[in-house]
Amino acid sequence: MKYLFTFICLTCLIGTNYSISAQESIEVSEDFLNRSPIYDYTELQLNNTDTIPGFESKLNKLKITGTIYQSDGVTPASDVILYIDQADENGDFDLRYNNEKRYVHNRGWIKTDADGTYTFYTYVPGNDRRFNQMQQLFPIVKEPSKDAYEIASFLFDEDPFLSKTCRRRMAKKGDPTRILKLKTVDGLSVVQKDIVLGLDIESTK
Repeated sequence: MKYLFTFICLTCLIGTNYSISAQESIEVSEDFLNRSPIYDYTELQLNNTDTIPGFESKLNKLKITGTIYQSDGVTPASDVILYIDQADENGDFDLRYNNEKRYVHNRGWIKTDADGTYTFYTYVPGNDRRFNQMQQLFPIVKEPSKDAYEIASFLFDEDPFLSKTCRRRMAKKGDPTRILKLKTVDGLSVVQKDIVLGLDIESTK
């Protein structure tokens, strides 16, 4: 589940101008209220770059880019949809409604090109100190002709809530790449996050 890892880590704790427009969403299916948010876009509208709402106004702007690979870890995967949502800079989820369906406002979708590449323009989410909530991006993947599935959330190396115990647990699982190590280029935080399909699956949709 999306917040399972956060819960586990809570127990550990106790012990530039970018004029890129967000893509337009539309409703398409009868199960709109119950389906995964990844399906709230029409595939024909998507391209391999998107901007999370609020990007332009945030101080900690972030460009996250990478390549999505087939399960062999070598072959670029084309036509894969990647969805992310996240908290705002205060660690709160901006929840809104569309035709009675609740959704996270700070979200976006891409569809990989022939080279399997993608880019999101977003910002570093905040911590919710009331619940010791880590800074996270929550991704969902949709491969062609397959059901969507969640993968492990992306974490931030400089997050004060990401404890040494949590880091050791991830290293033991062989999953250190979910921790994003940002660098600054021309005033913008940038990071590369490649994804191998079929790995780090959290749950199916």
